[in-house]
Amino acid sequence: MKLAYWMYAGPAHIGTLRVASSFKNVHAIMHAPLGDDYFNVMRSMLERERDFTPVTASIVDRHVLARGSQEKVVENITRKDKEERPDLIVLTPTCTSSILQEDLQNFVNRAAMESDSDVILADVNHYRVNELQAADRTLEQIVRFYIQKANKQNNLNQNKTEKPSANIIGIFTLGFHNQHDSRELKRLLNDLGIEINEVIPEGGSVTNLKNLPKAWFNVIPYREVGLMAANFLEKECGMPYVSITPMGLVDTASFIREIAQIIKTHTALRQTSSHPLEKKTLIEENYIDQQTRFVSQAAWFSRSIDCQNLTGKKAIVFGDATHAASMTKILAREMGIRVSCAGTYCKHDADWFRDNVEGFCDQVLITDDHTQVGDMIARIEPAAIFGTQMERHIGKRLDIPCGVISAPVHIQNFPLGYRPFLGYEGTNQIADLVYNSFTLGMEDHLLEIFGGHDTKEVITKSLSTDSDLTWAPDGLSELNKIPGFVRGKIKRNTEKFARENGFTEITVELMYAAKEAAGA
Repeated sequence: MKLAYWMYAGPAHIGTLRVASSFKNVHAIMHAPLGDDYFNVMRSMLERERDFTPVTASIVDRHVLARGSQEKVVENITRKDKEERPDLIVLTPTCTSSILQEDLQNFVNRAAMESDSDVILADVNHYRVNELQAADRTLEQIVRFYIQKANKQNNLNQNKTEKPSANIIGIFTLGFHNQHDSRELKRLLNDLGIEINEVIPEGGSVTNLKNLPKAWFNVIPYREVGLMAANFLEKECGMPYVSITPMGLVDTASFIREIAQIIKTHTALRQTSSHPLEKKTLIEENYIDQQTRFVSQAAWFSRSIDCQNLTGKKAIVFGDATHAASMTKILAREMGIRVSCAGTYCKHDADWFRDNVEGFCDQVLITDDHTQVGDMIARIEPAAIFGTQMERHIGKRLDIPCGVISAPVHIQNFPLGYRPFLGYEGTNQIADLVYNSFTLGMEDHLLEIFGGHDTKEVITKSLSTDSDLTWAPDGLSELNKIPGFVRGKIKRNTEKFARENGFTEITVELMYAAKEAAGA
């Protein structure tokens, strides 16, 4: 077992709780020791929720260890059933319940007999899957439960809506800009004359899941959550789905064209041509052209002098599979920026990620170990990083600017203003993020020129905790004289020269020697 102080994806039960608490009138029971119920605080703080998070911890204490958990868990489920009257109660196992080898399915069966609510056990292996995988599995399990329940009761409505419609699957709590992306997707689909049938799990009702098959197709904006449910609906109900993430100009256009093809196929099967999207080149190509030229500023910006100045600069991209792959393609093919390394912590989706970024970056890194990411960034020394909050912290230590493009998230990634990353408005937000990230640090340069108030102390620690180098007072004094916007790079080059030549103390003479060796 490896001890880590940073995890890109949390334990499985967090993913289950995120899905359960996103639905309306669904309550989650977490069987765990005191202290594992931090999800409630995290969600309330980050999402700025006005209501209490519908999650109850069934605490494992010494009494439970002595007598067993069954009575306590069943009591908690039936109590919440009477108090909250939810449509569904989800019992999620944790590492603790797995260690105790408790038969939670038996607990659920007993509680279901005494409850008016539906009761299910989140069937995820807490030793084999992480937070995102568990969220995907839990969402599929809930969808499967209610589709099969409707089938048994003969009230599954598979009659398609008269007008083209779509389900948006995978928008849920604590996602990276998910709420804003959902609004942008709704606007985009509305522009195309497509109605929204259901959005799940965020704000959705489990009692309406039987209506999912009424939609013409499903939209899966993020690979991490929603694909399993989409595959089930395709197999069970014959529903096609669009899994292209509409992030960036090129992929947004591809997203629209795939939707147009689905509608064209569907209208042909129904022997009707009532929807304008069937007339492909007349409608969606015109829409793509108008949005690209007049709504999105990204295409114009990529040809402007501001963006031209970024051409060829090195960047590193790291995050979940969806955002890291999309950002890599945007930087490389839409903005002319060199991606020295593209990486993801979604090791279970490594093959898809490699296929998508191949040809757009110099190298690929698949890892969930933040120290490997930090070492890679320190080695490449990019002009900017686009990653998670962890990469932002690494960038701070190395004096390299970082734009956050993926979860794990921080309070700053839940802005009150409108900041989608998907669709045509998303292209504007991404262009701003890229430009501001690369130009960050110019303020230090101007302060140096105009005699400003740059009082930052020089960071003499490296990312490694076992550094064998020390800075002599004269060397540190000389380093302080160097302008802030290049200070970090000179420091790293000097330390690299010292290690290669066996020096343990860096003096001003050694700094000049390193400068000469670099040909500067």
